[in-house]
Amino acid sequence: MIARKRFGQHFLEPAWVVKVVDAVAPAPGDSFVEIGPGRGALTRPLAARAARVTAFEIDRDLAATLRQTAPSNLTIMEGDFLESGSLESAGGPIRVAGNLPYNVASPILFKLIELYDAGVPLTDATLMLQREVADRLLASPRTKEYGVLTLLVGLSADVQWLLSLPPGAFRPMPKVQSSLVRLSFHPPAPRPRDRSVFVALVRTAFMHRRKTIENAVLSHWPASRASLEIVLGAAGLDRQRRPESLDLAEFVRLSDALGQLPTVG
Repeated sequence: MIARKRFGQHFLEPAWVVKVVDAVAPAPGDSFVEIGPGRGALTRPLAARAARVTAFEIDRDLAATLRQTAPSNLTIMEGDFLESGSLESAGGPIRVAGNLPYNVASPILFKLIELYDAGVPLTDATLMLQREVADRLLASPRTKEYGVLTLLVGLSADVQWLLSLPPGAFRPMPKVQSSLVRLSFHPPAPRPRDRSVFVALVRTAFMHRRKTIENAVLSHWPASRASLEIVLGAAGLDRQRRPESLDLAEFVRLSDALGQLPTVG
């Protein structure tokens, strides 16, 4: 089966399958959702060790091939995971595994957070990602990798690095290094009073990451500089700090304080 570039397909080589499955650590009672099963390199070992697997495959030819040899506890869902609904068919609690196409990795991560926040019983997600994406998930304040992805995922999931994969772990070989990471989902901590304000703040702040936090916020919130100084003081923040220096708890405090002000758009 030839890899299709439009789907971002890079198939995991057999020599790496055992390492990845061992890192996923499926247990006999687990229910899995797999994103992008491809040729089934991970799908079959997961189905052999877990209670059930629901696999979302966008490539209809690959989906048809997988169905021909699917065991009774494997369900193949043909279609785009990003357009999936509540995952009710997968049961619960749900674990997630996947070799994510690099071109849609961030939207899939945000989709998983959205599903979890909507009440889908996700417990964790073990995912192969481009190393740069993994680095952004794991980034600390004051680093160039730290930003929107770090904070919006970090609000609802702890991220753990598991494994590095070289280009040779896949066919065709990508031009980048890859990493296997695990997201362990949890209720937002700390929880913003208004998540939409938190998201707007984070996205705005990192559009202007080299500005001071005061000037970055003023670019979005129609507040006077004097009132914003009061808001920053209430959040315990120096107005001269830059967005990349604020940690998650500080962004939440600031978004709670900013919730008192109207936003643009």
